[in-house]
Amino acid sequence: MSPESRRVVLVDDHRLFRAGVRSELGPTVEVVGEAGSVDEAVPMIVEVDPDVVLLDVHLPDGGGEAVIARVAPERPGVRFLALSVSDAAEDVIGVIRAGARGYVTKTISGDELTDAVHRVADGDAVFSPRLAGFVLDAFGRGEAVARDDELDHLTAREREVLQLIARGYRYKEIAARLHLSVKTVESHVSAVLRKLQLSSRHELTRWAAERRLI
Repeated sequence: MSPESRRVVLVDDHRLFRAGVRSELGPTVEVVGEAGSVDEAVPMIVEVDPDVVLLDVHLPDGGGEAVIARVAPERPGVRFLALSVSDAAEDVIGVIRAGARGYVTKTISGDELTDAVHRVADGDAVFSPRLAGFVLDAFGRGEAVARDDELDHLTAREREVLQLIARGYRYKEIAARLHLSVKTVESHVSAVLRKLQLSSRHELTRWAAERRLI
């Protein structure tokens, strides 16, 4: 079965790079808009409401963080995937803290980028291997990758389980997706409910929706 087509906006200040990305993306990704600055990107994203925004972290009038901050309140369903030449830890952590779902470098292949777009659209977090280490290190040091104090009490795995439960996945489906046993998934759900002081899956889903985690 072919993957569902995804609508994408490209935000990068180099027109030739945008053209290259457009040509490399697979047929299941439709580019519905392009922008070269924060001020161009924000109204376009709000208007076309894409599934995913491919976003450079450095733009002439700001950065990816500014785009996310201005778009998220208007279009909470849009997901952001940083695509940058930079592999500096501060850039990675900054844009993830702002709300991006992933970060890949511009050395990525067209097929890998197409796959990353689909995964981010489906709610997964996607990182180039080295960059994932930065995020894990930041969690380990207790940095505020997420600004929600309650979320900070959850482990990275518990957050993954939380999001999948809130999106309606069954325990068996989550187990298969995360390569865990059903019993382990049940343990994670119990821990999440306890830490967040919630009593049911329904309450958990509402809690996640209020924080735009779904």
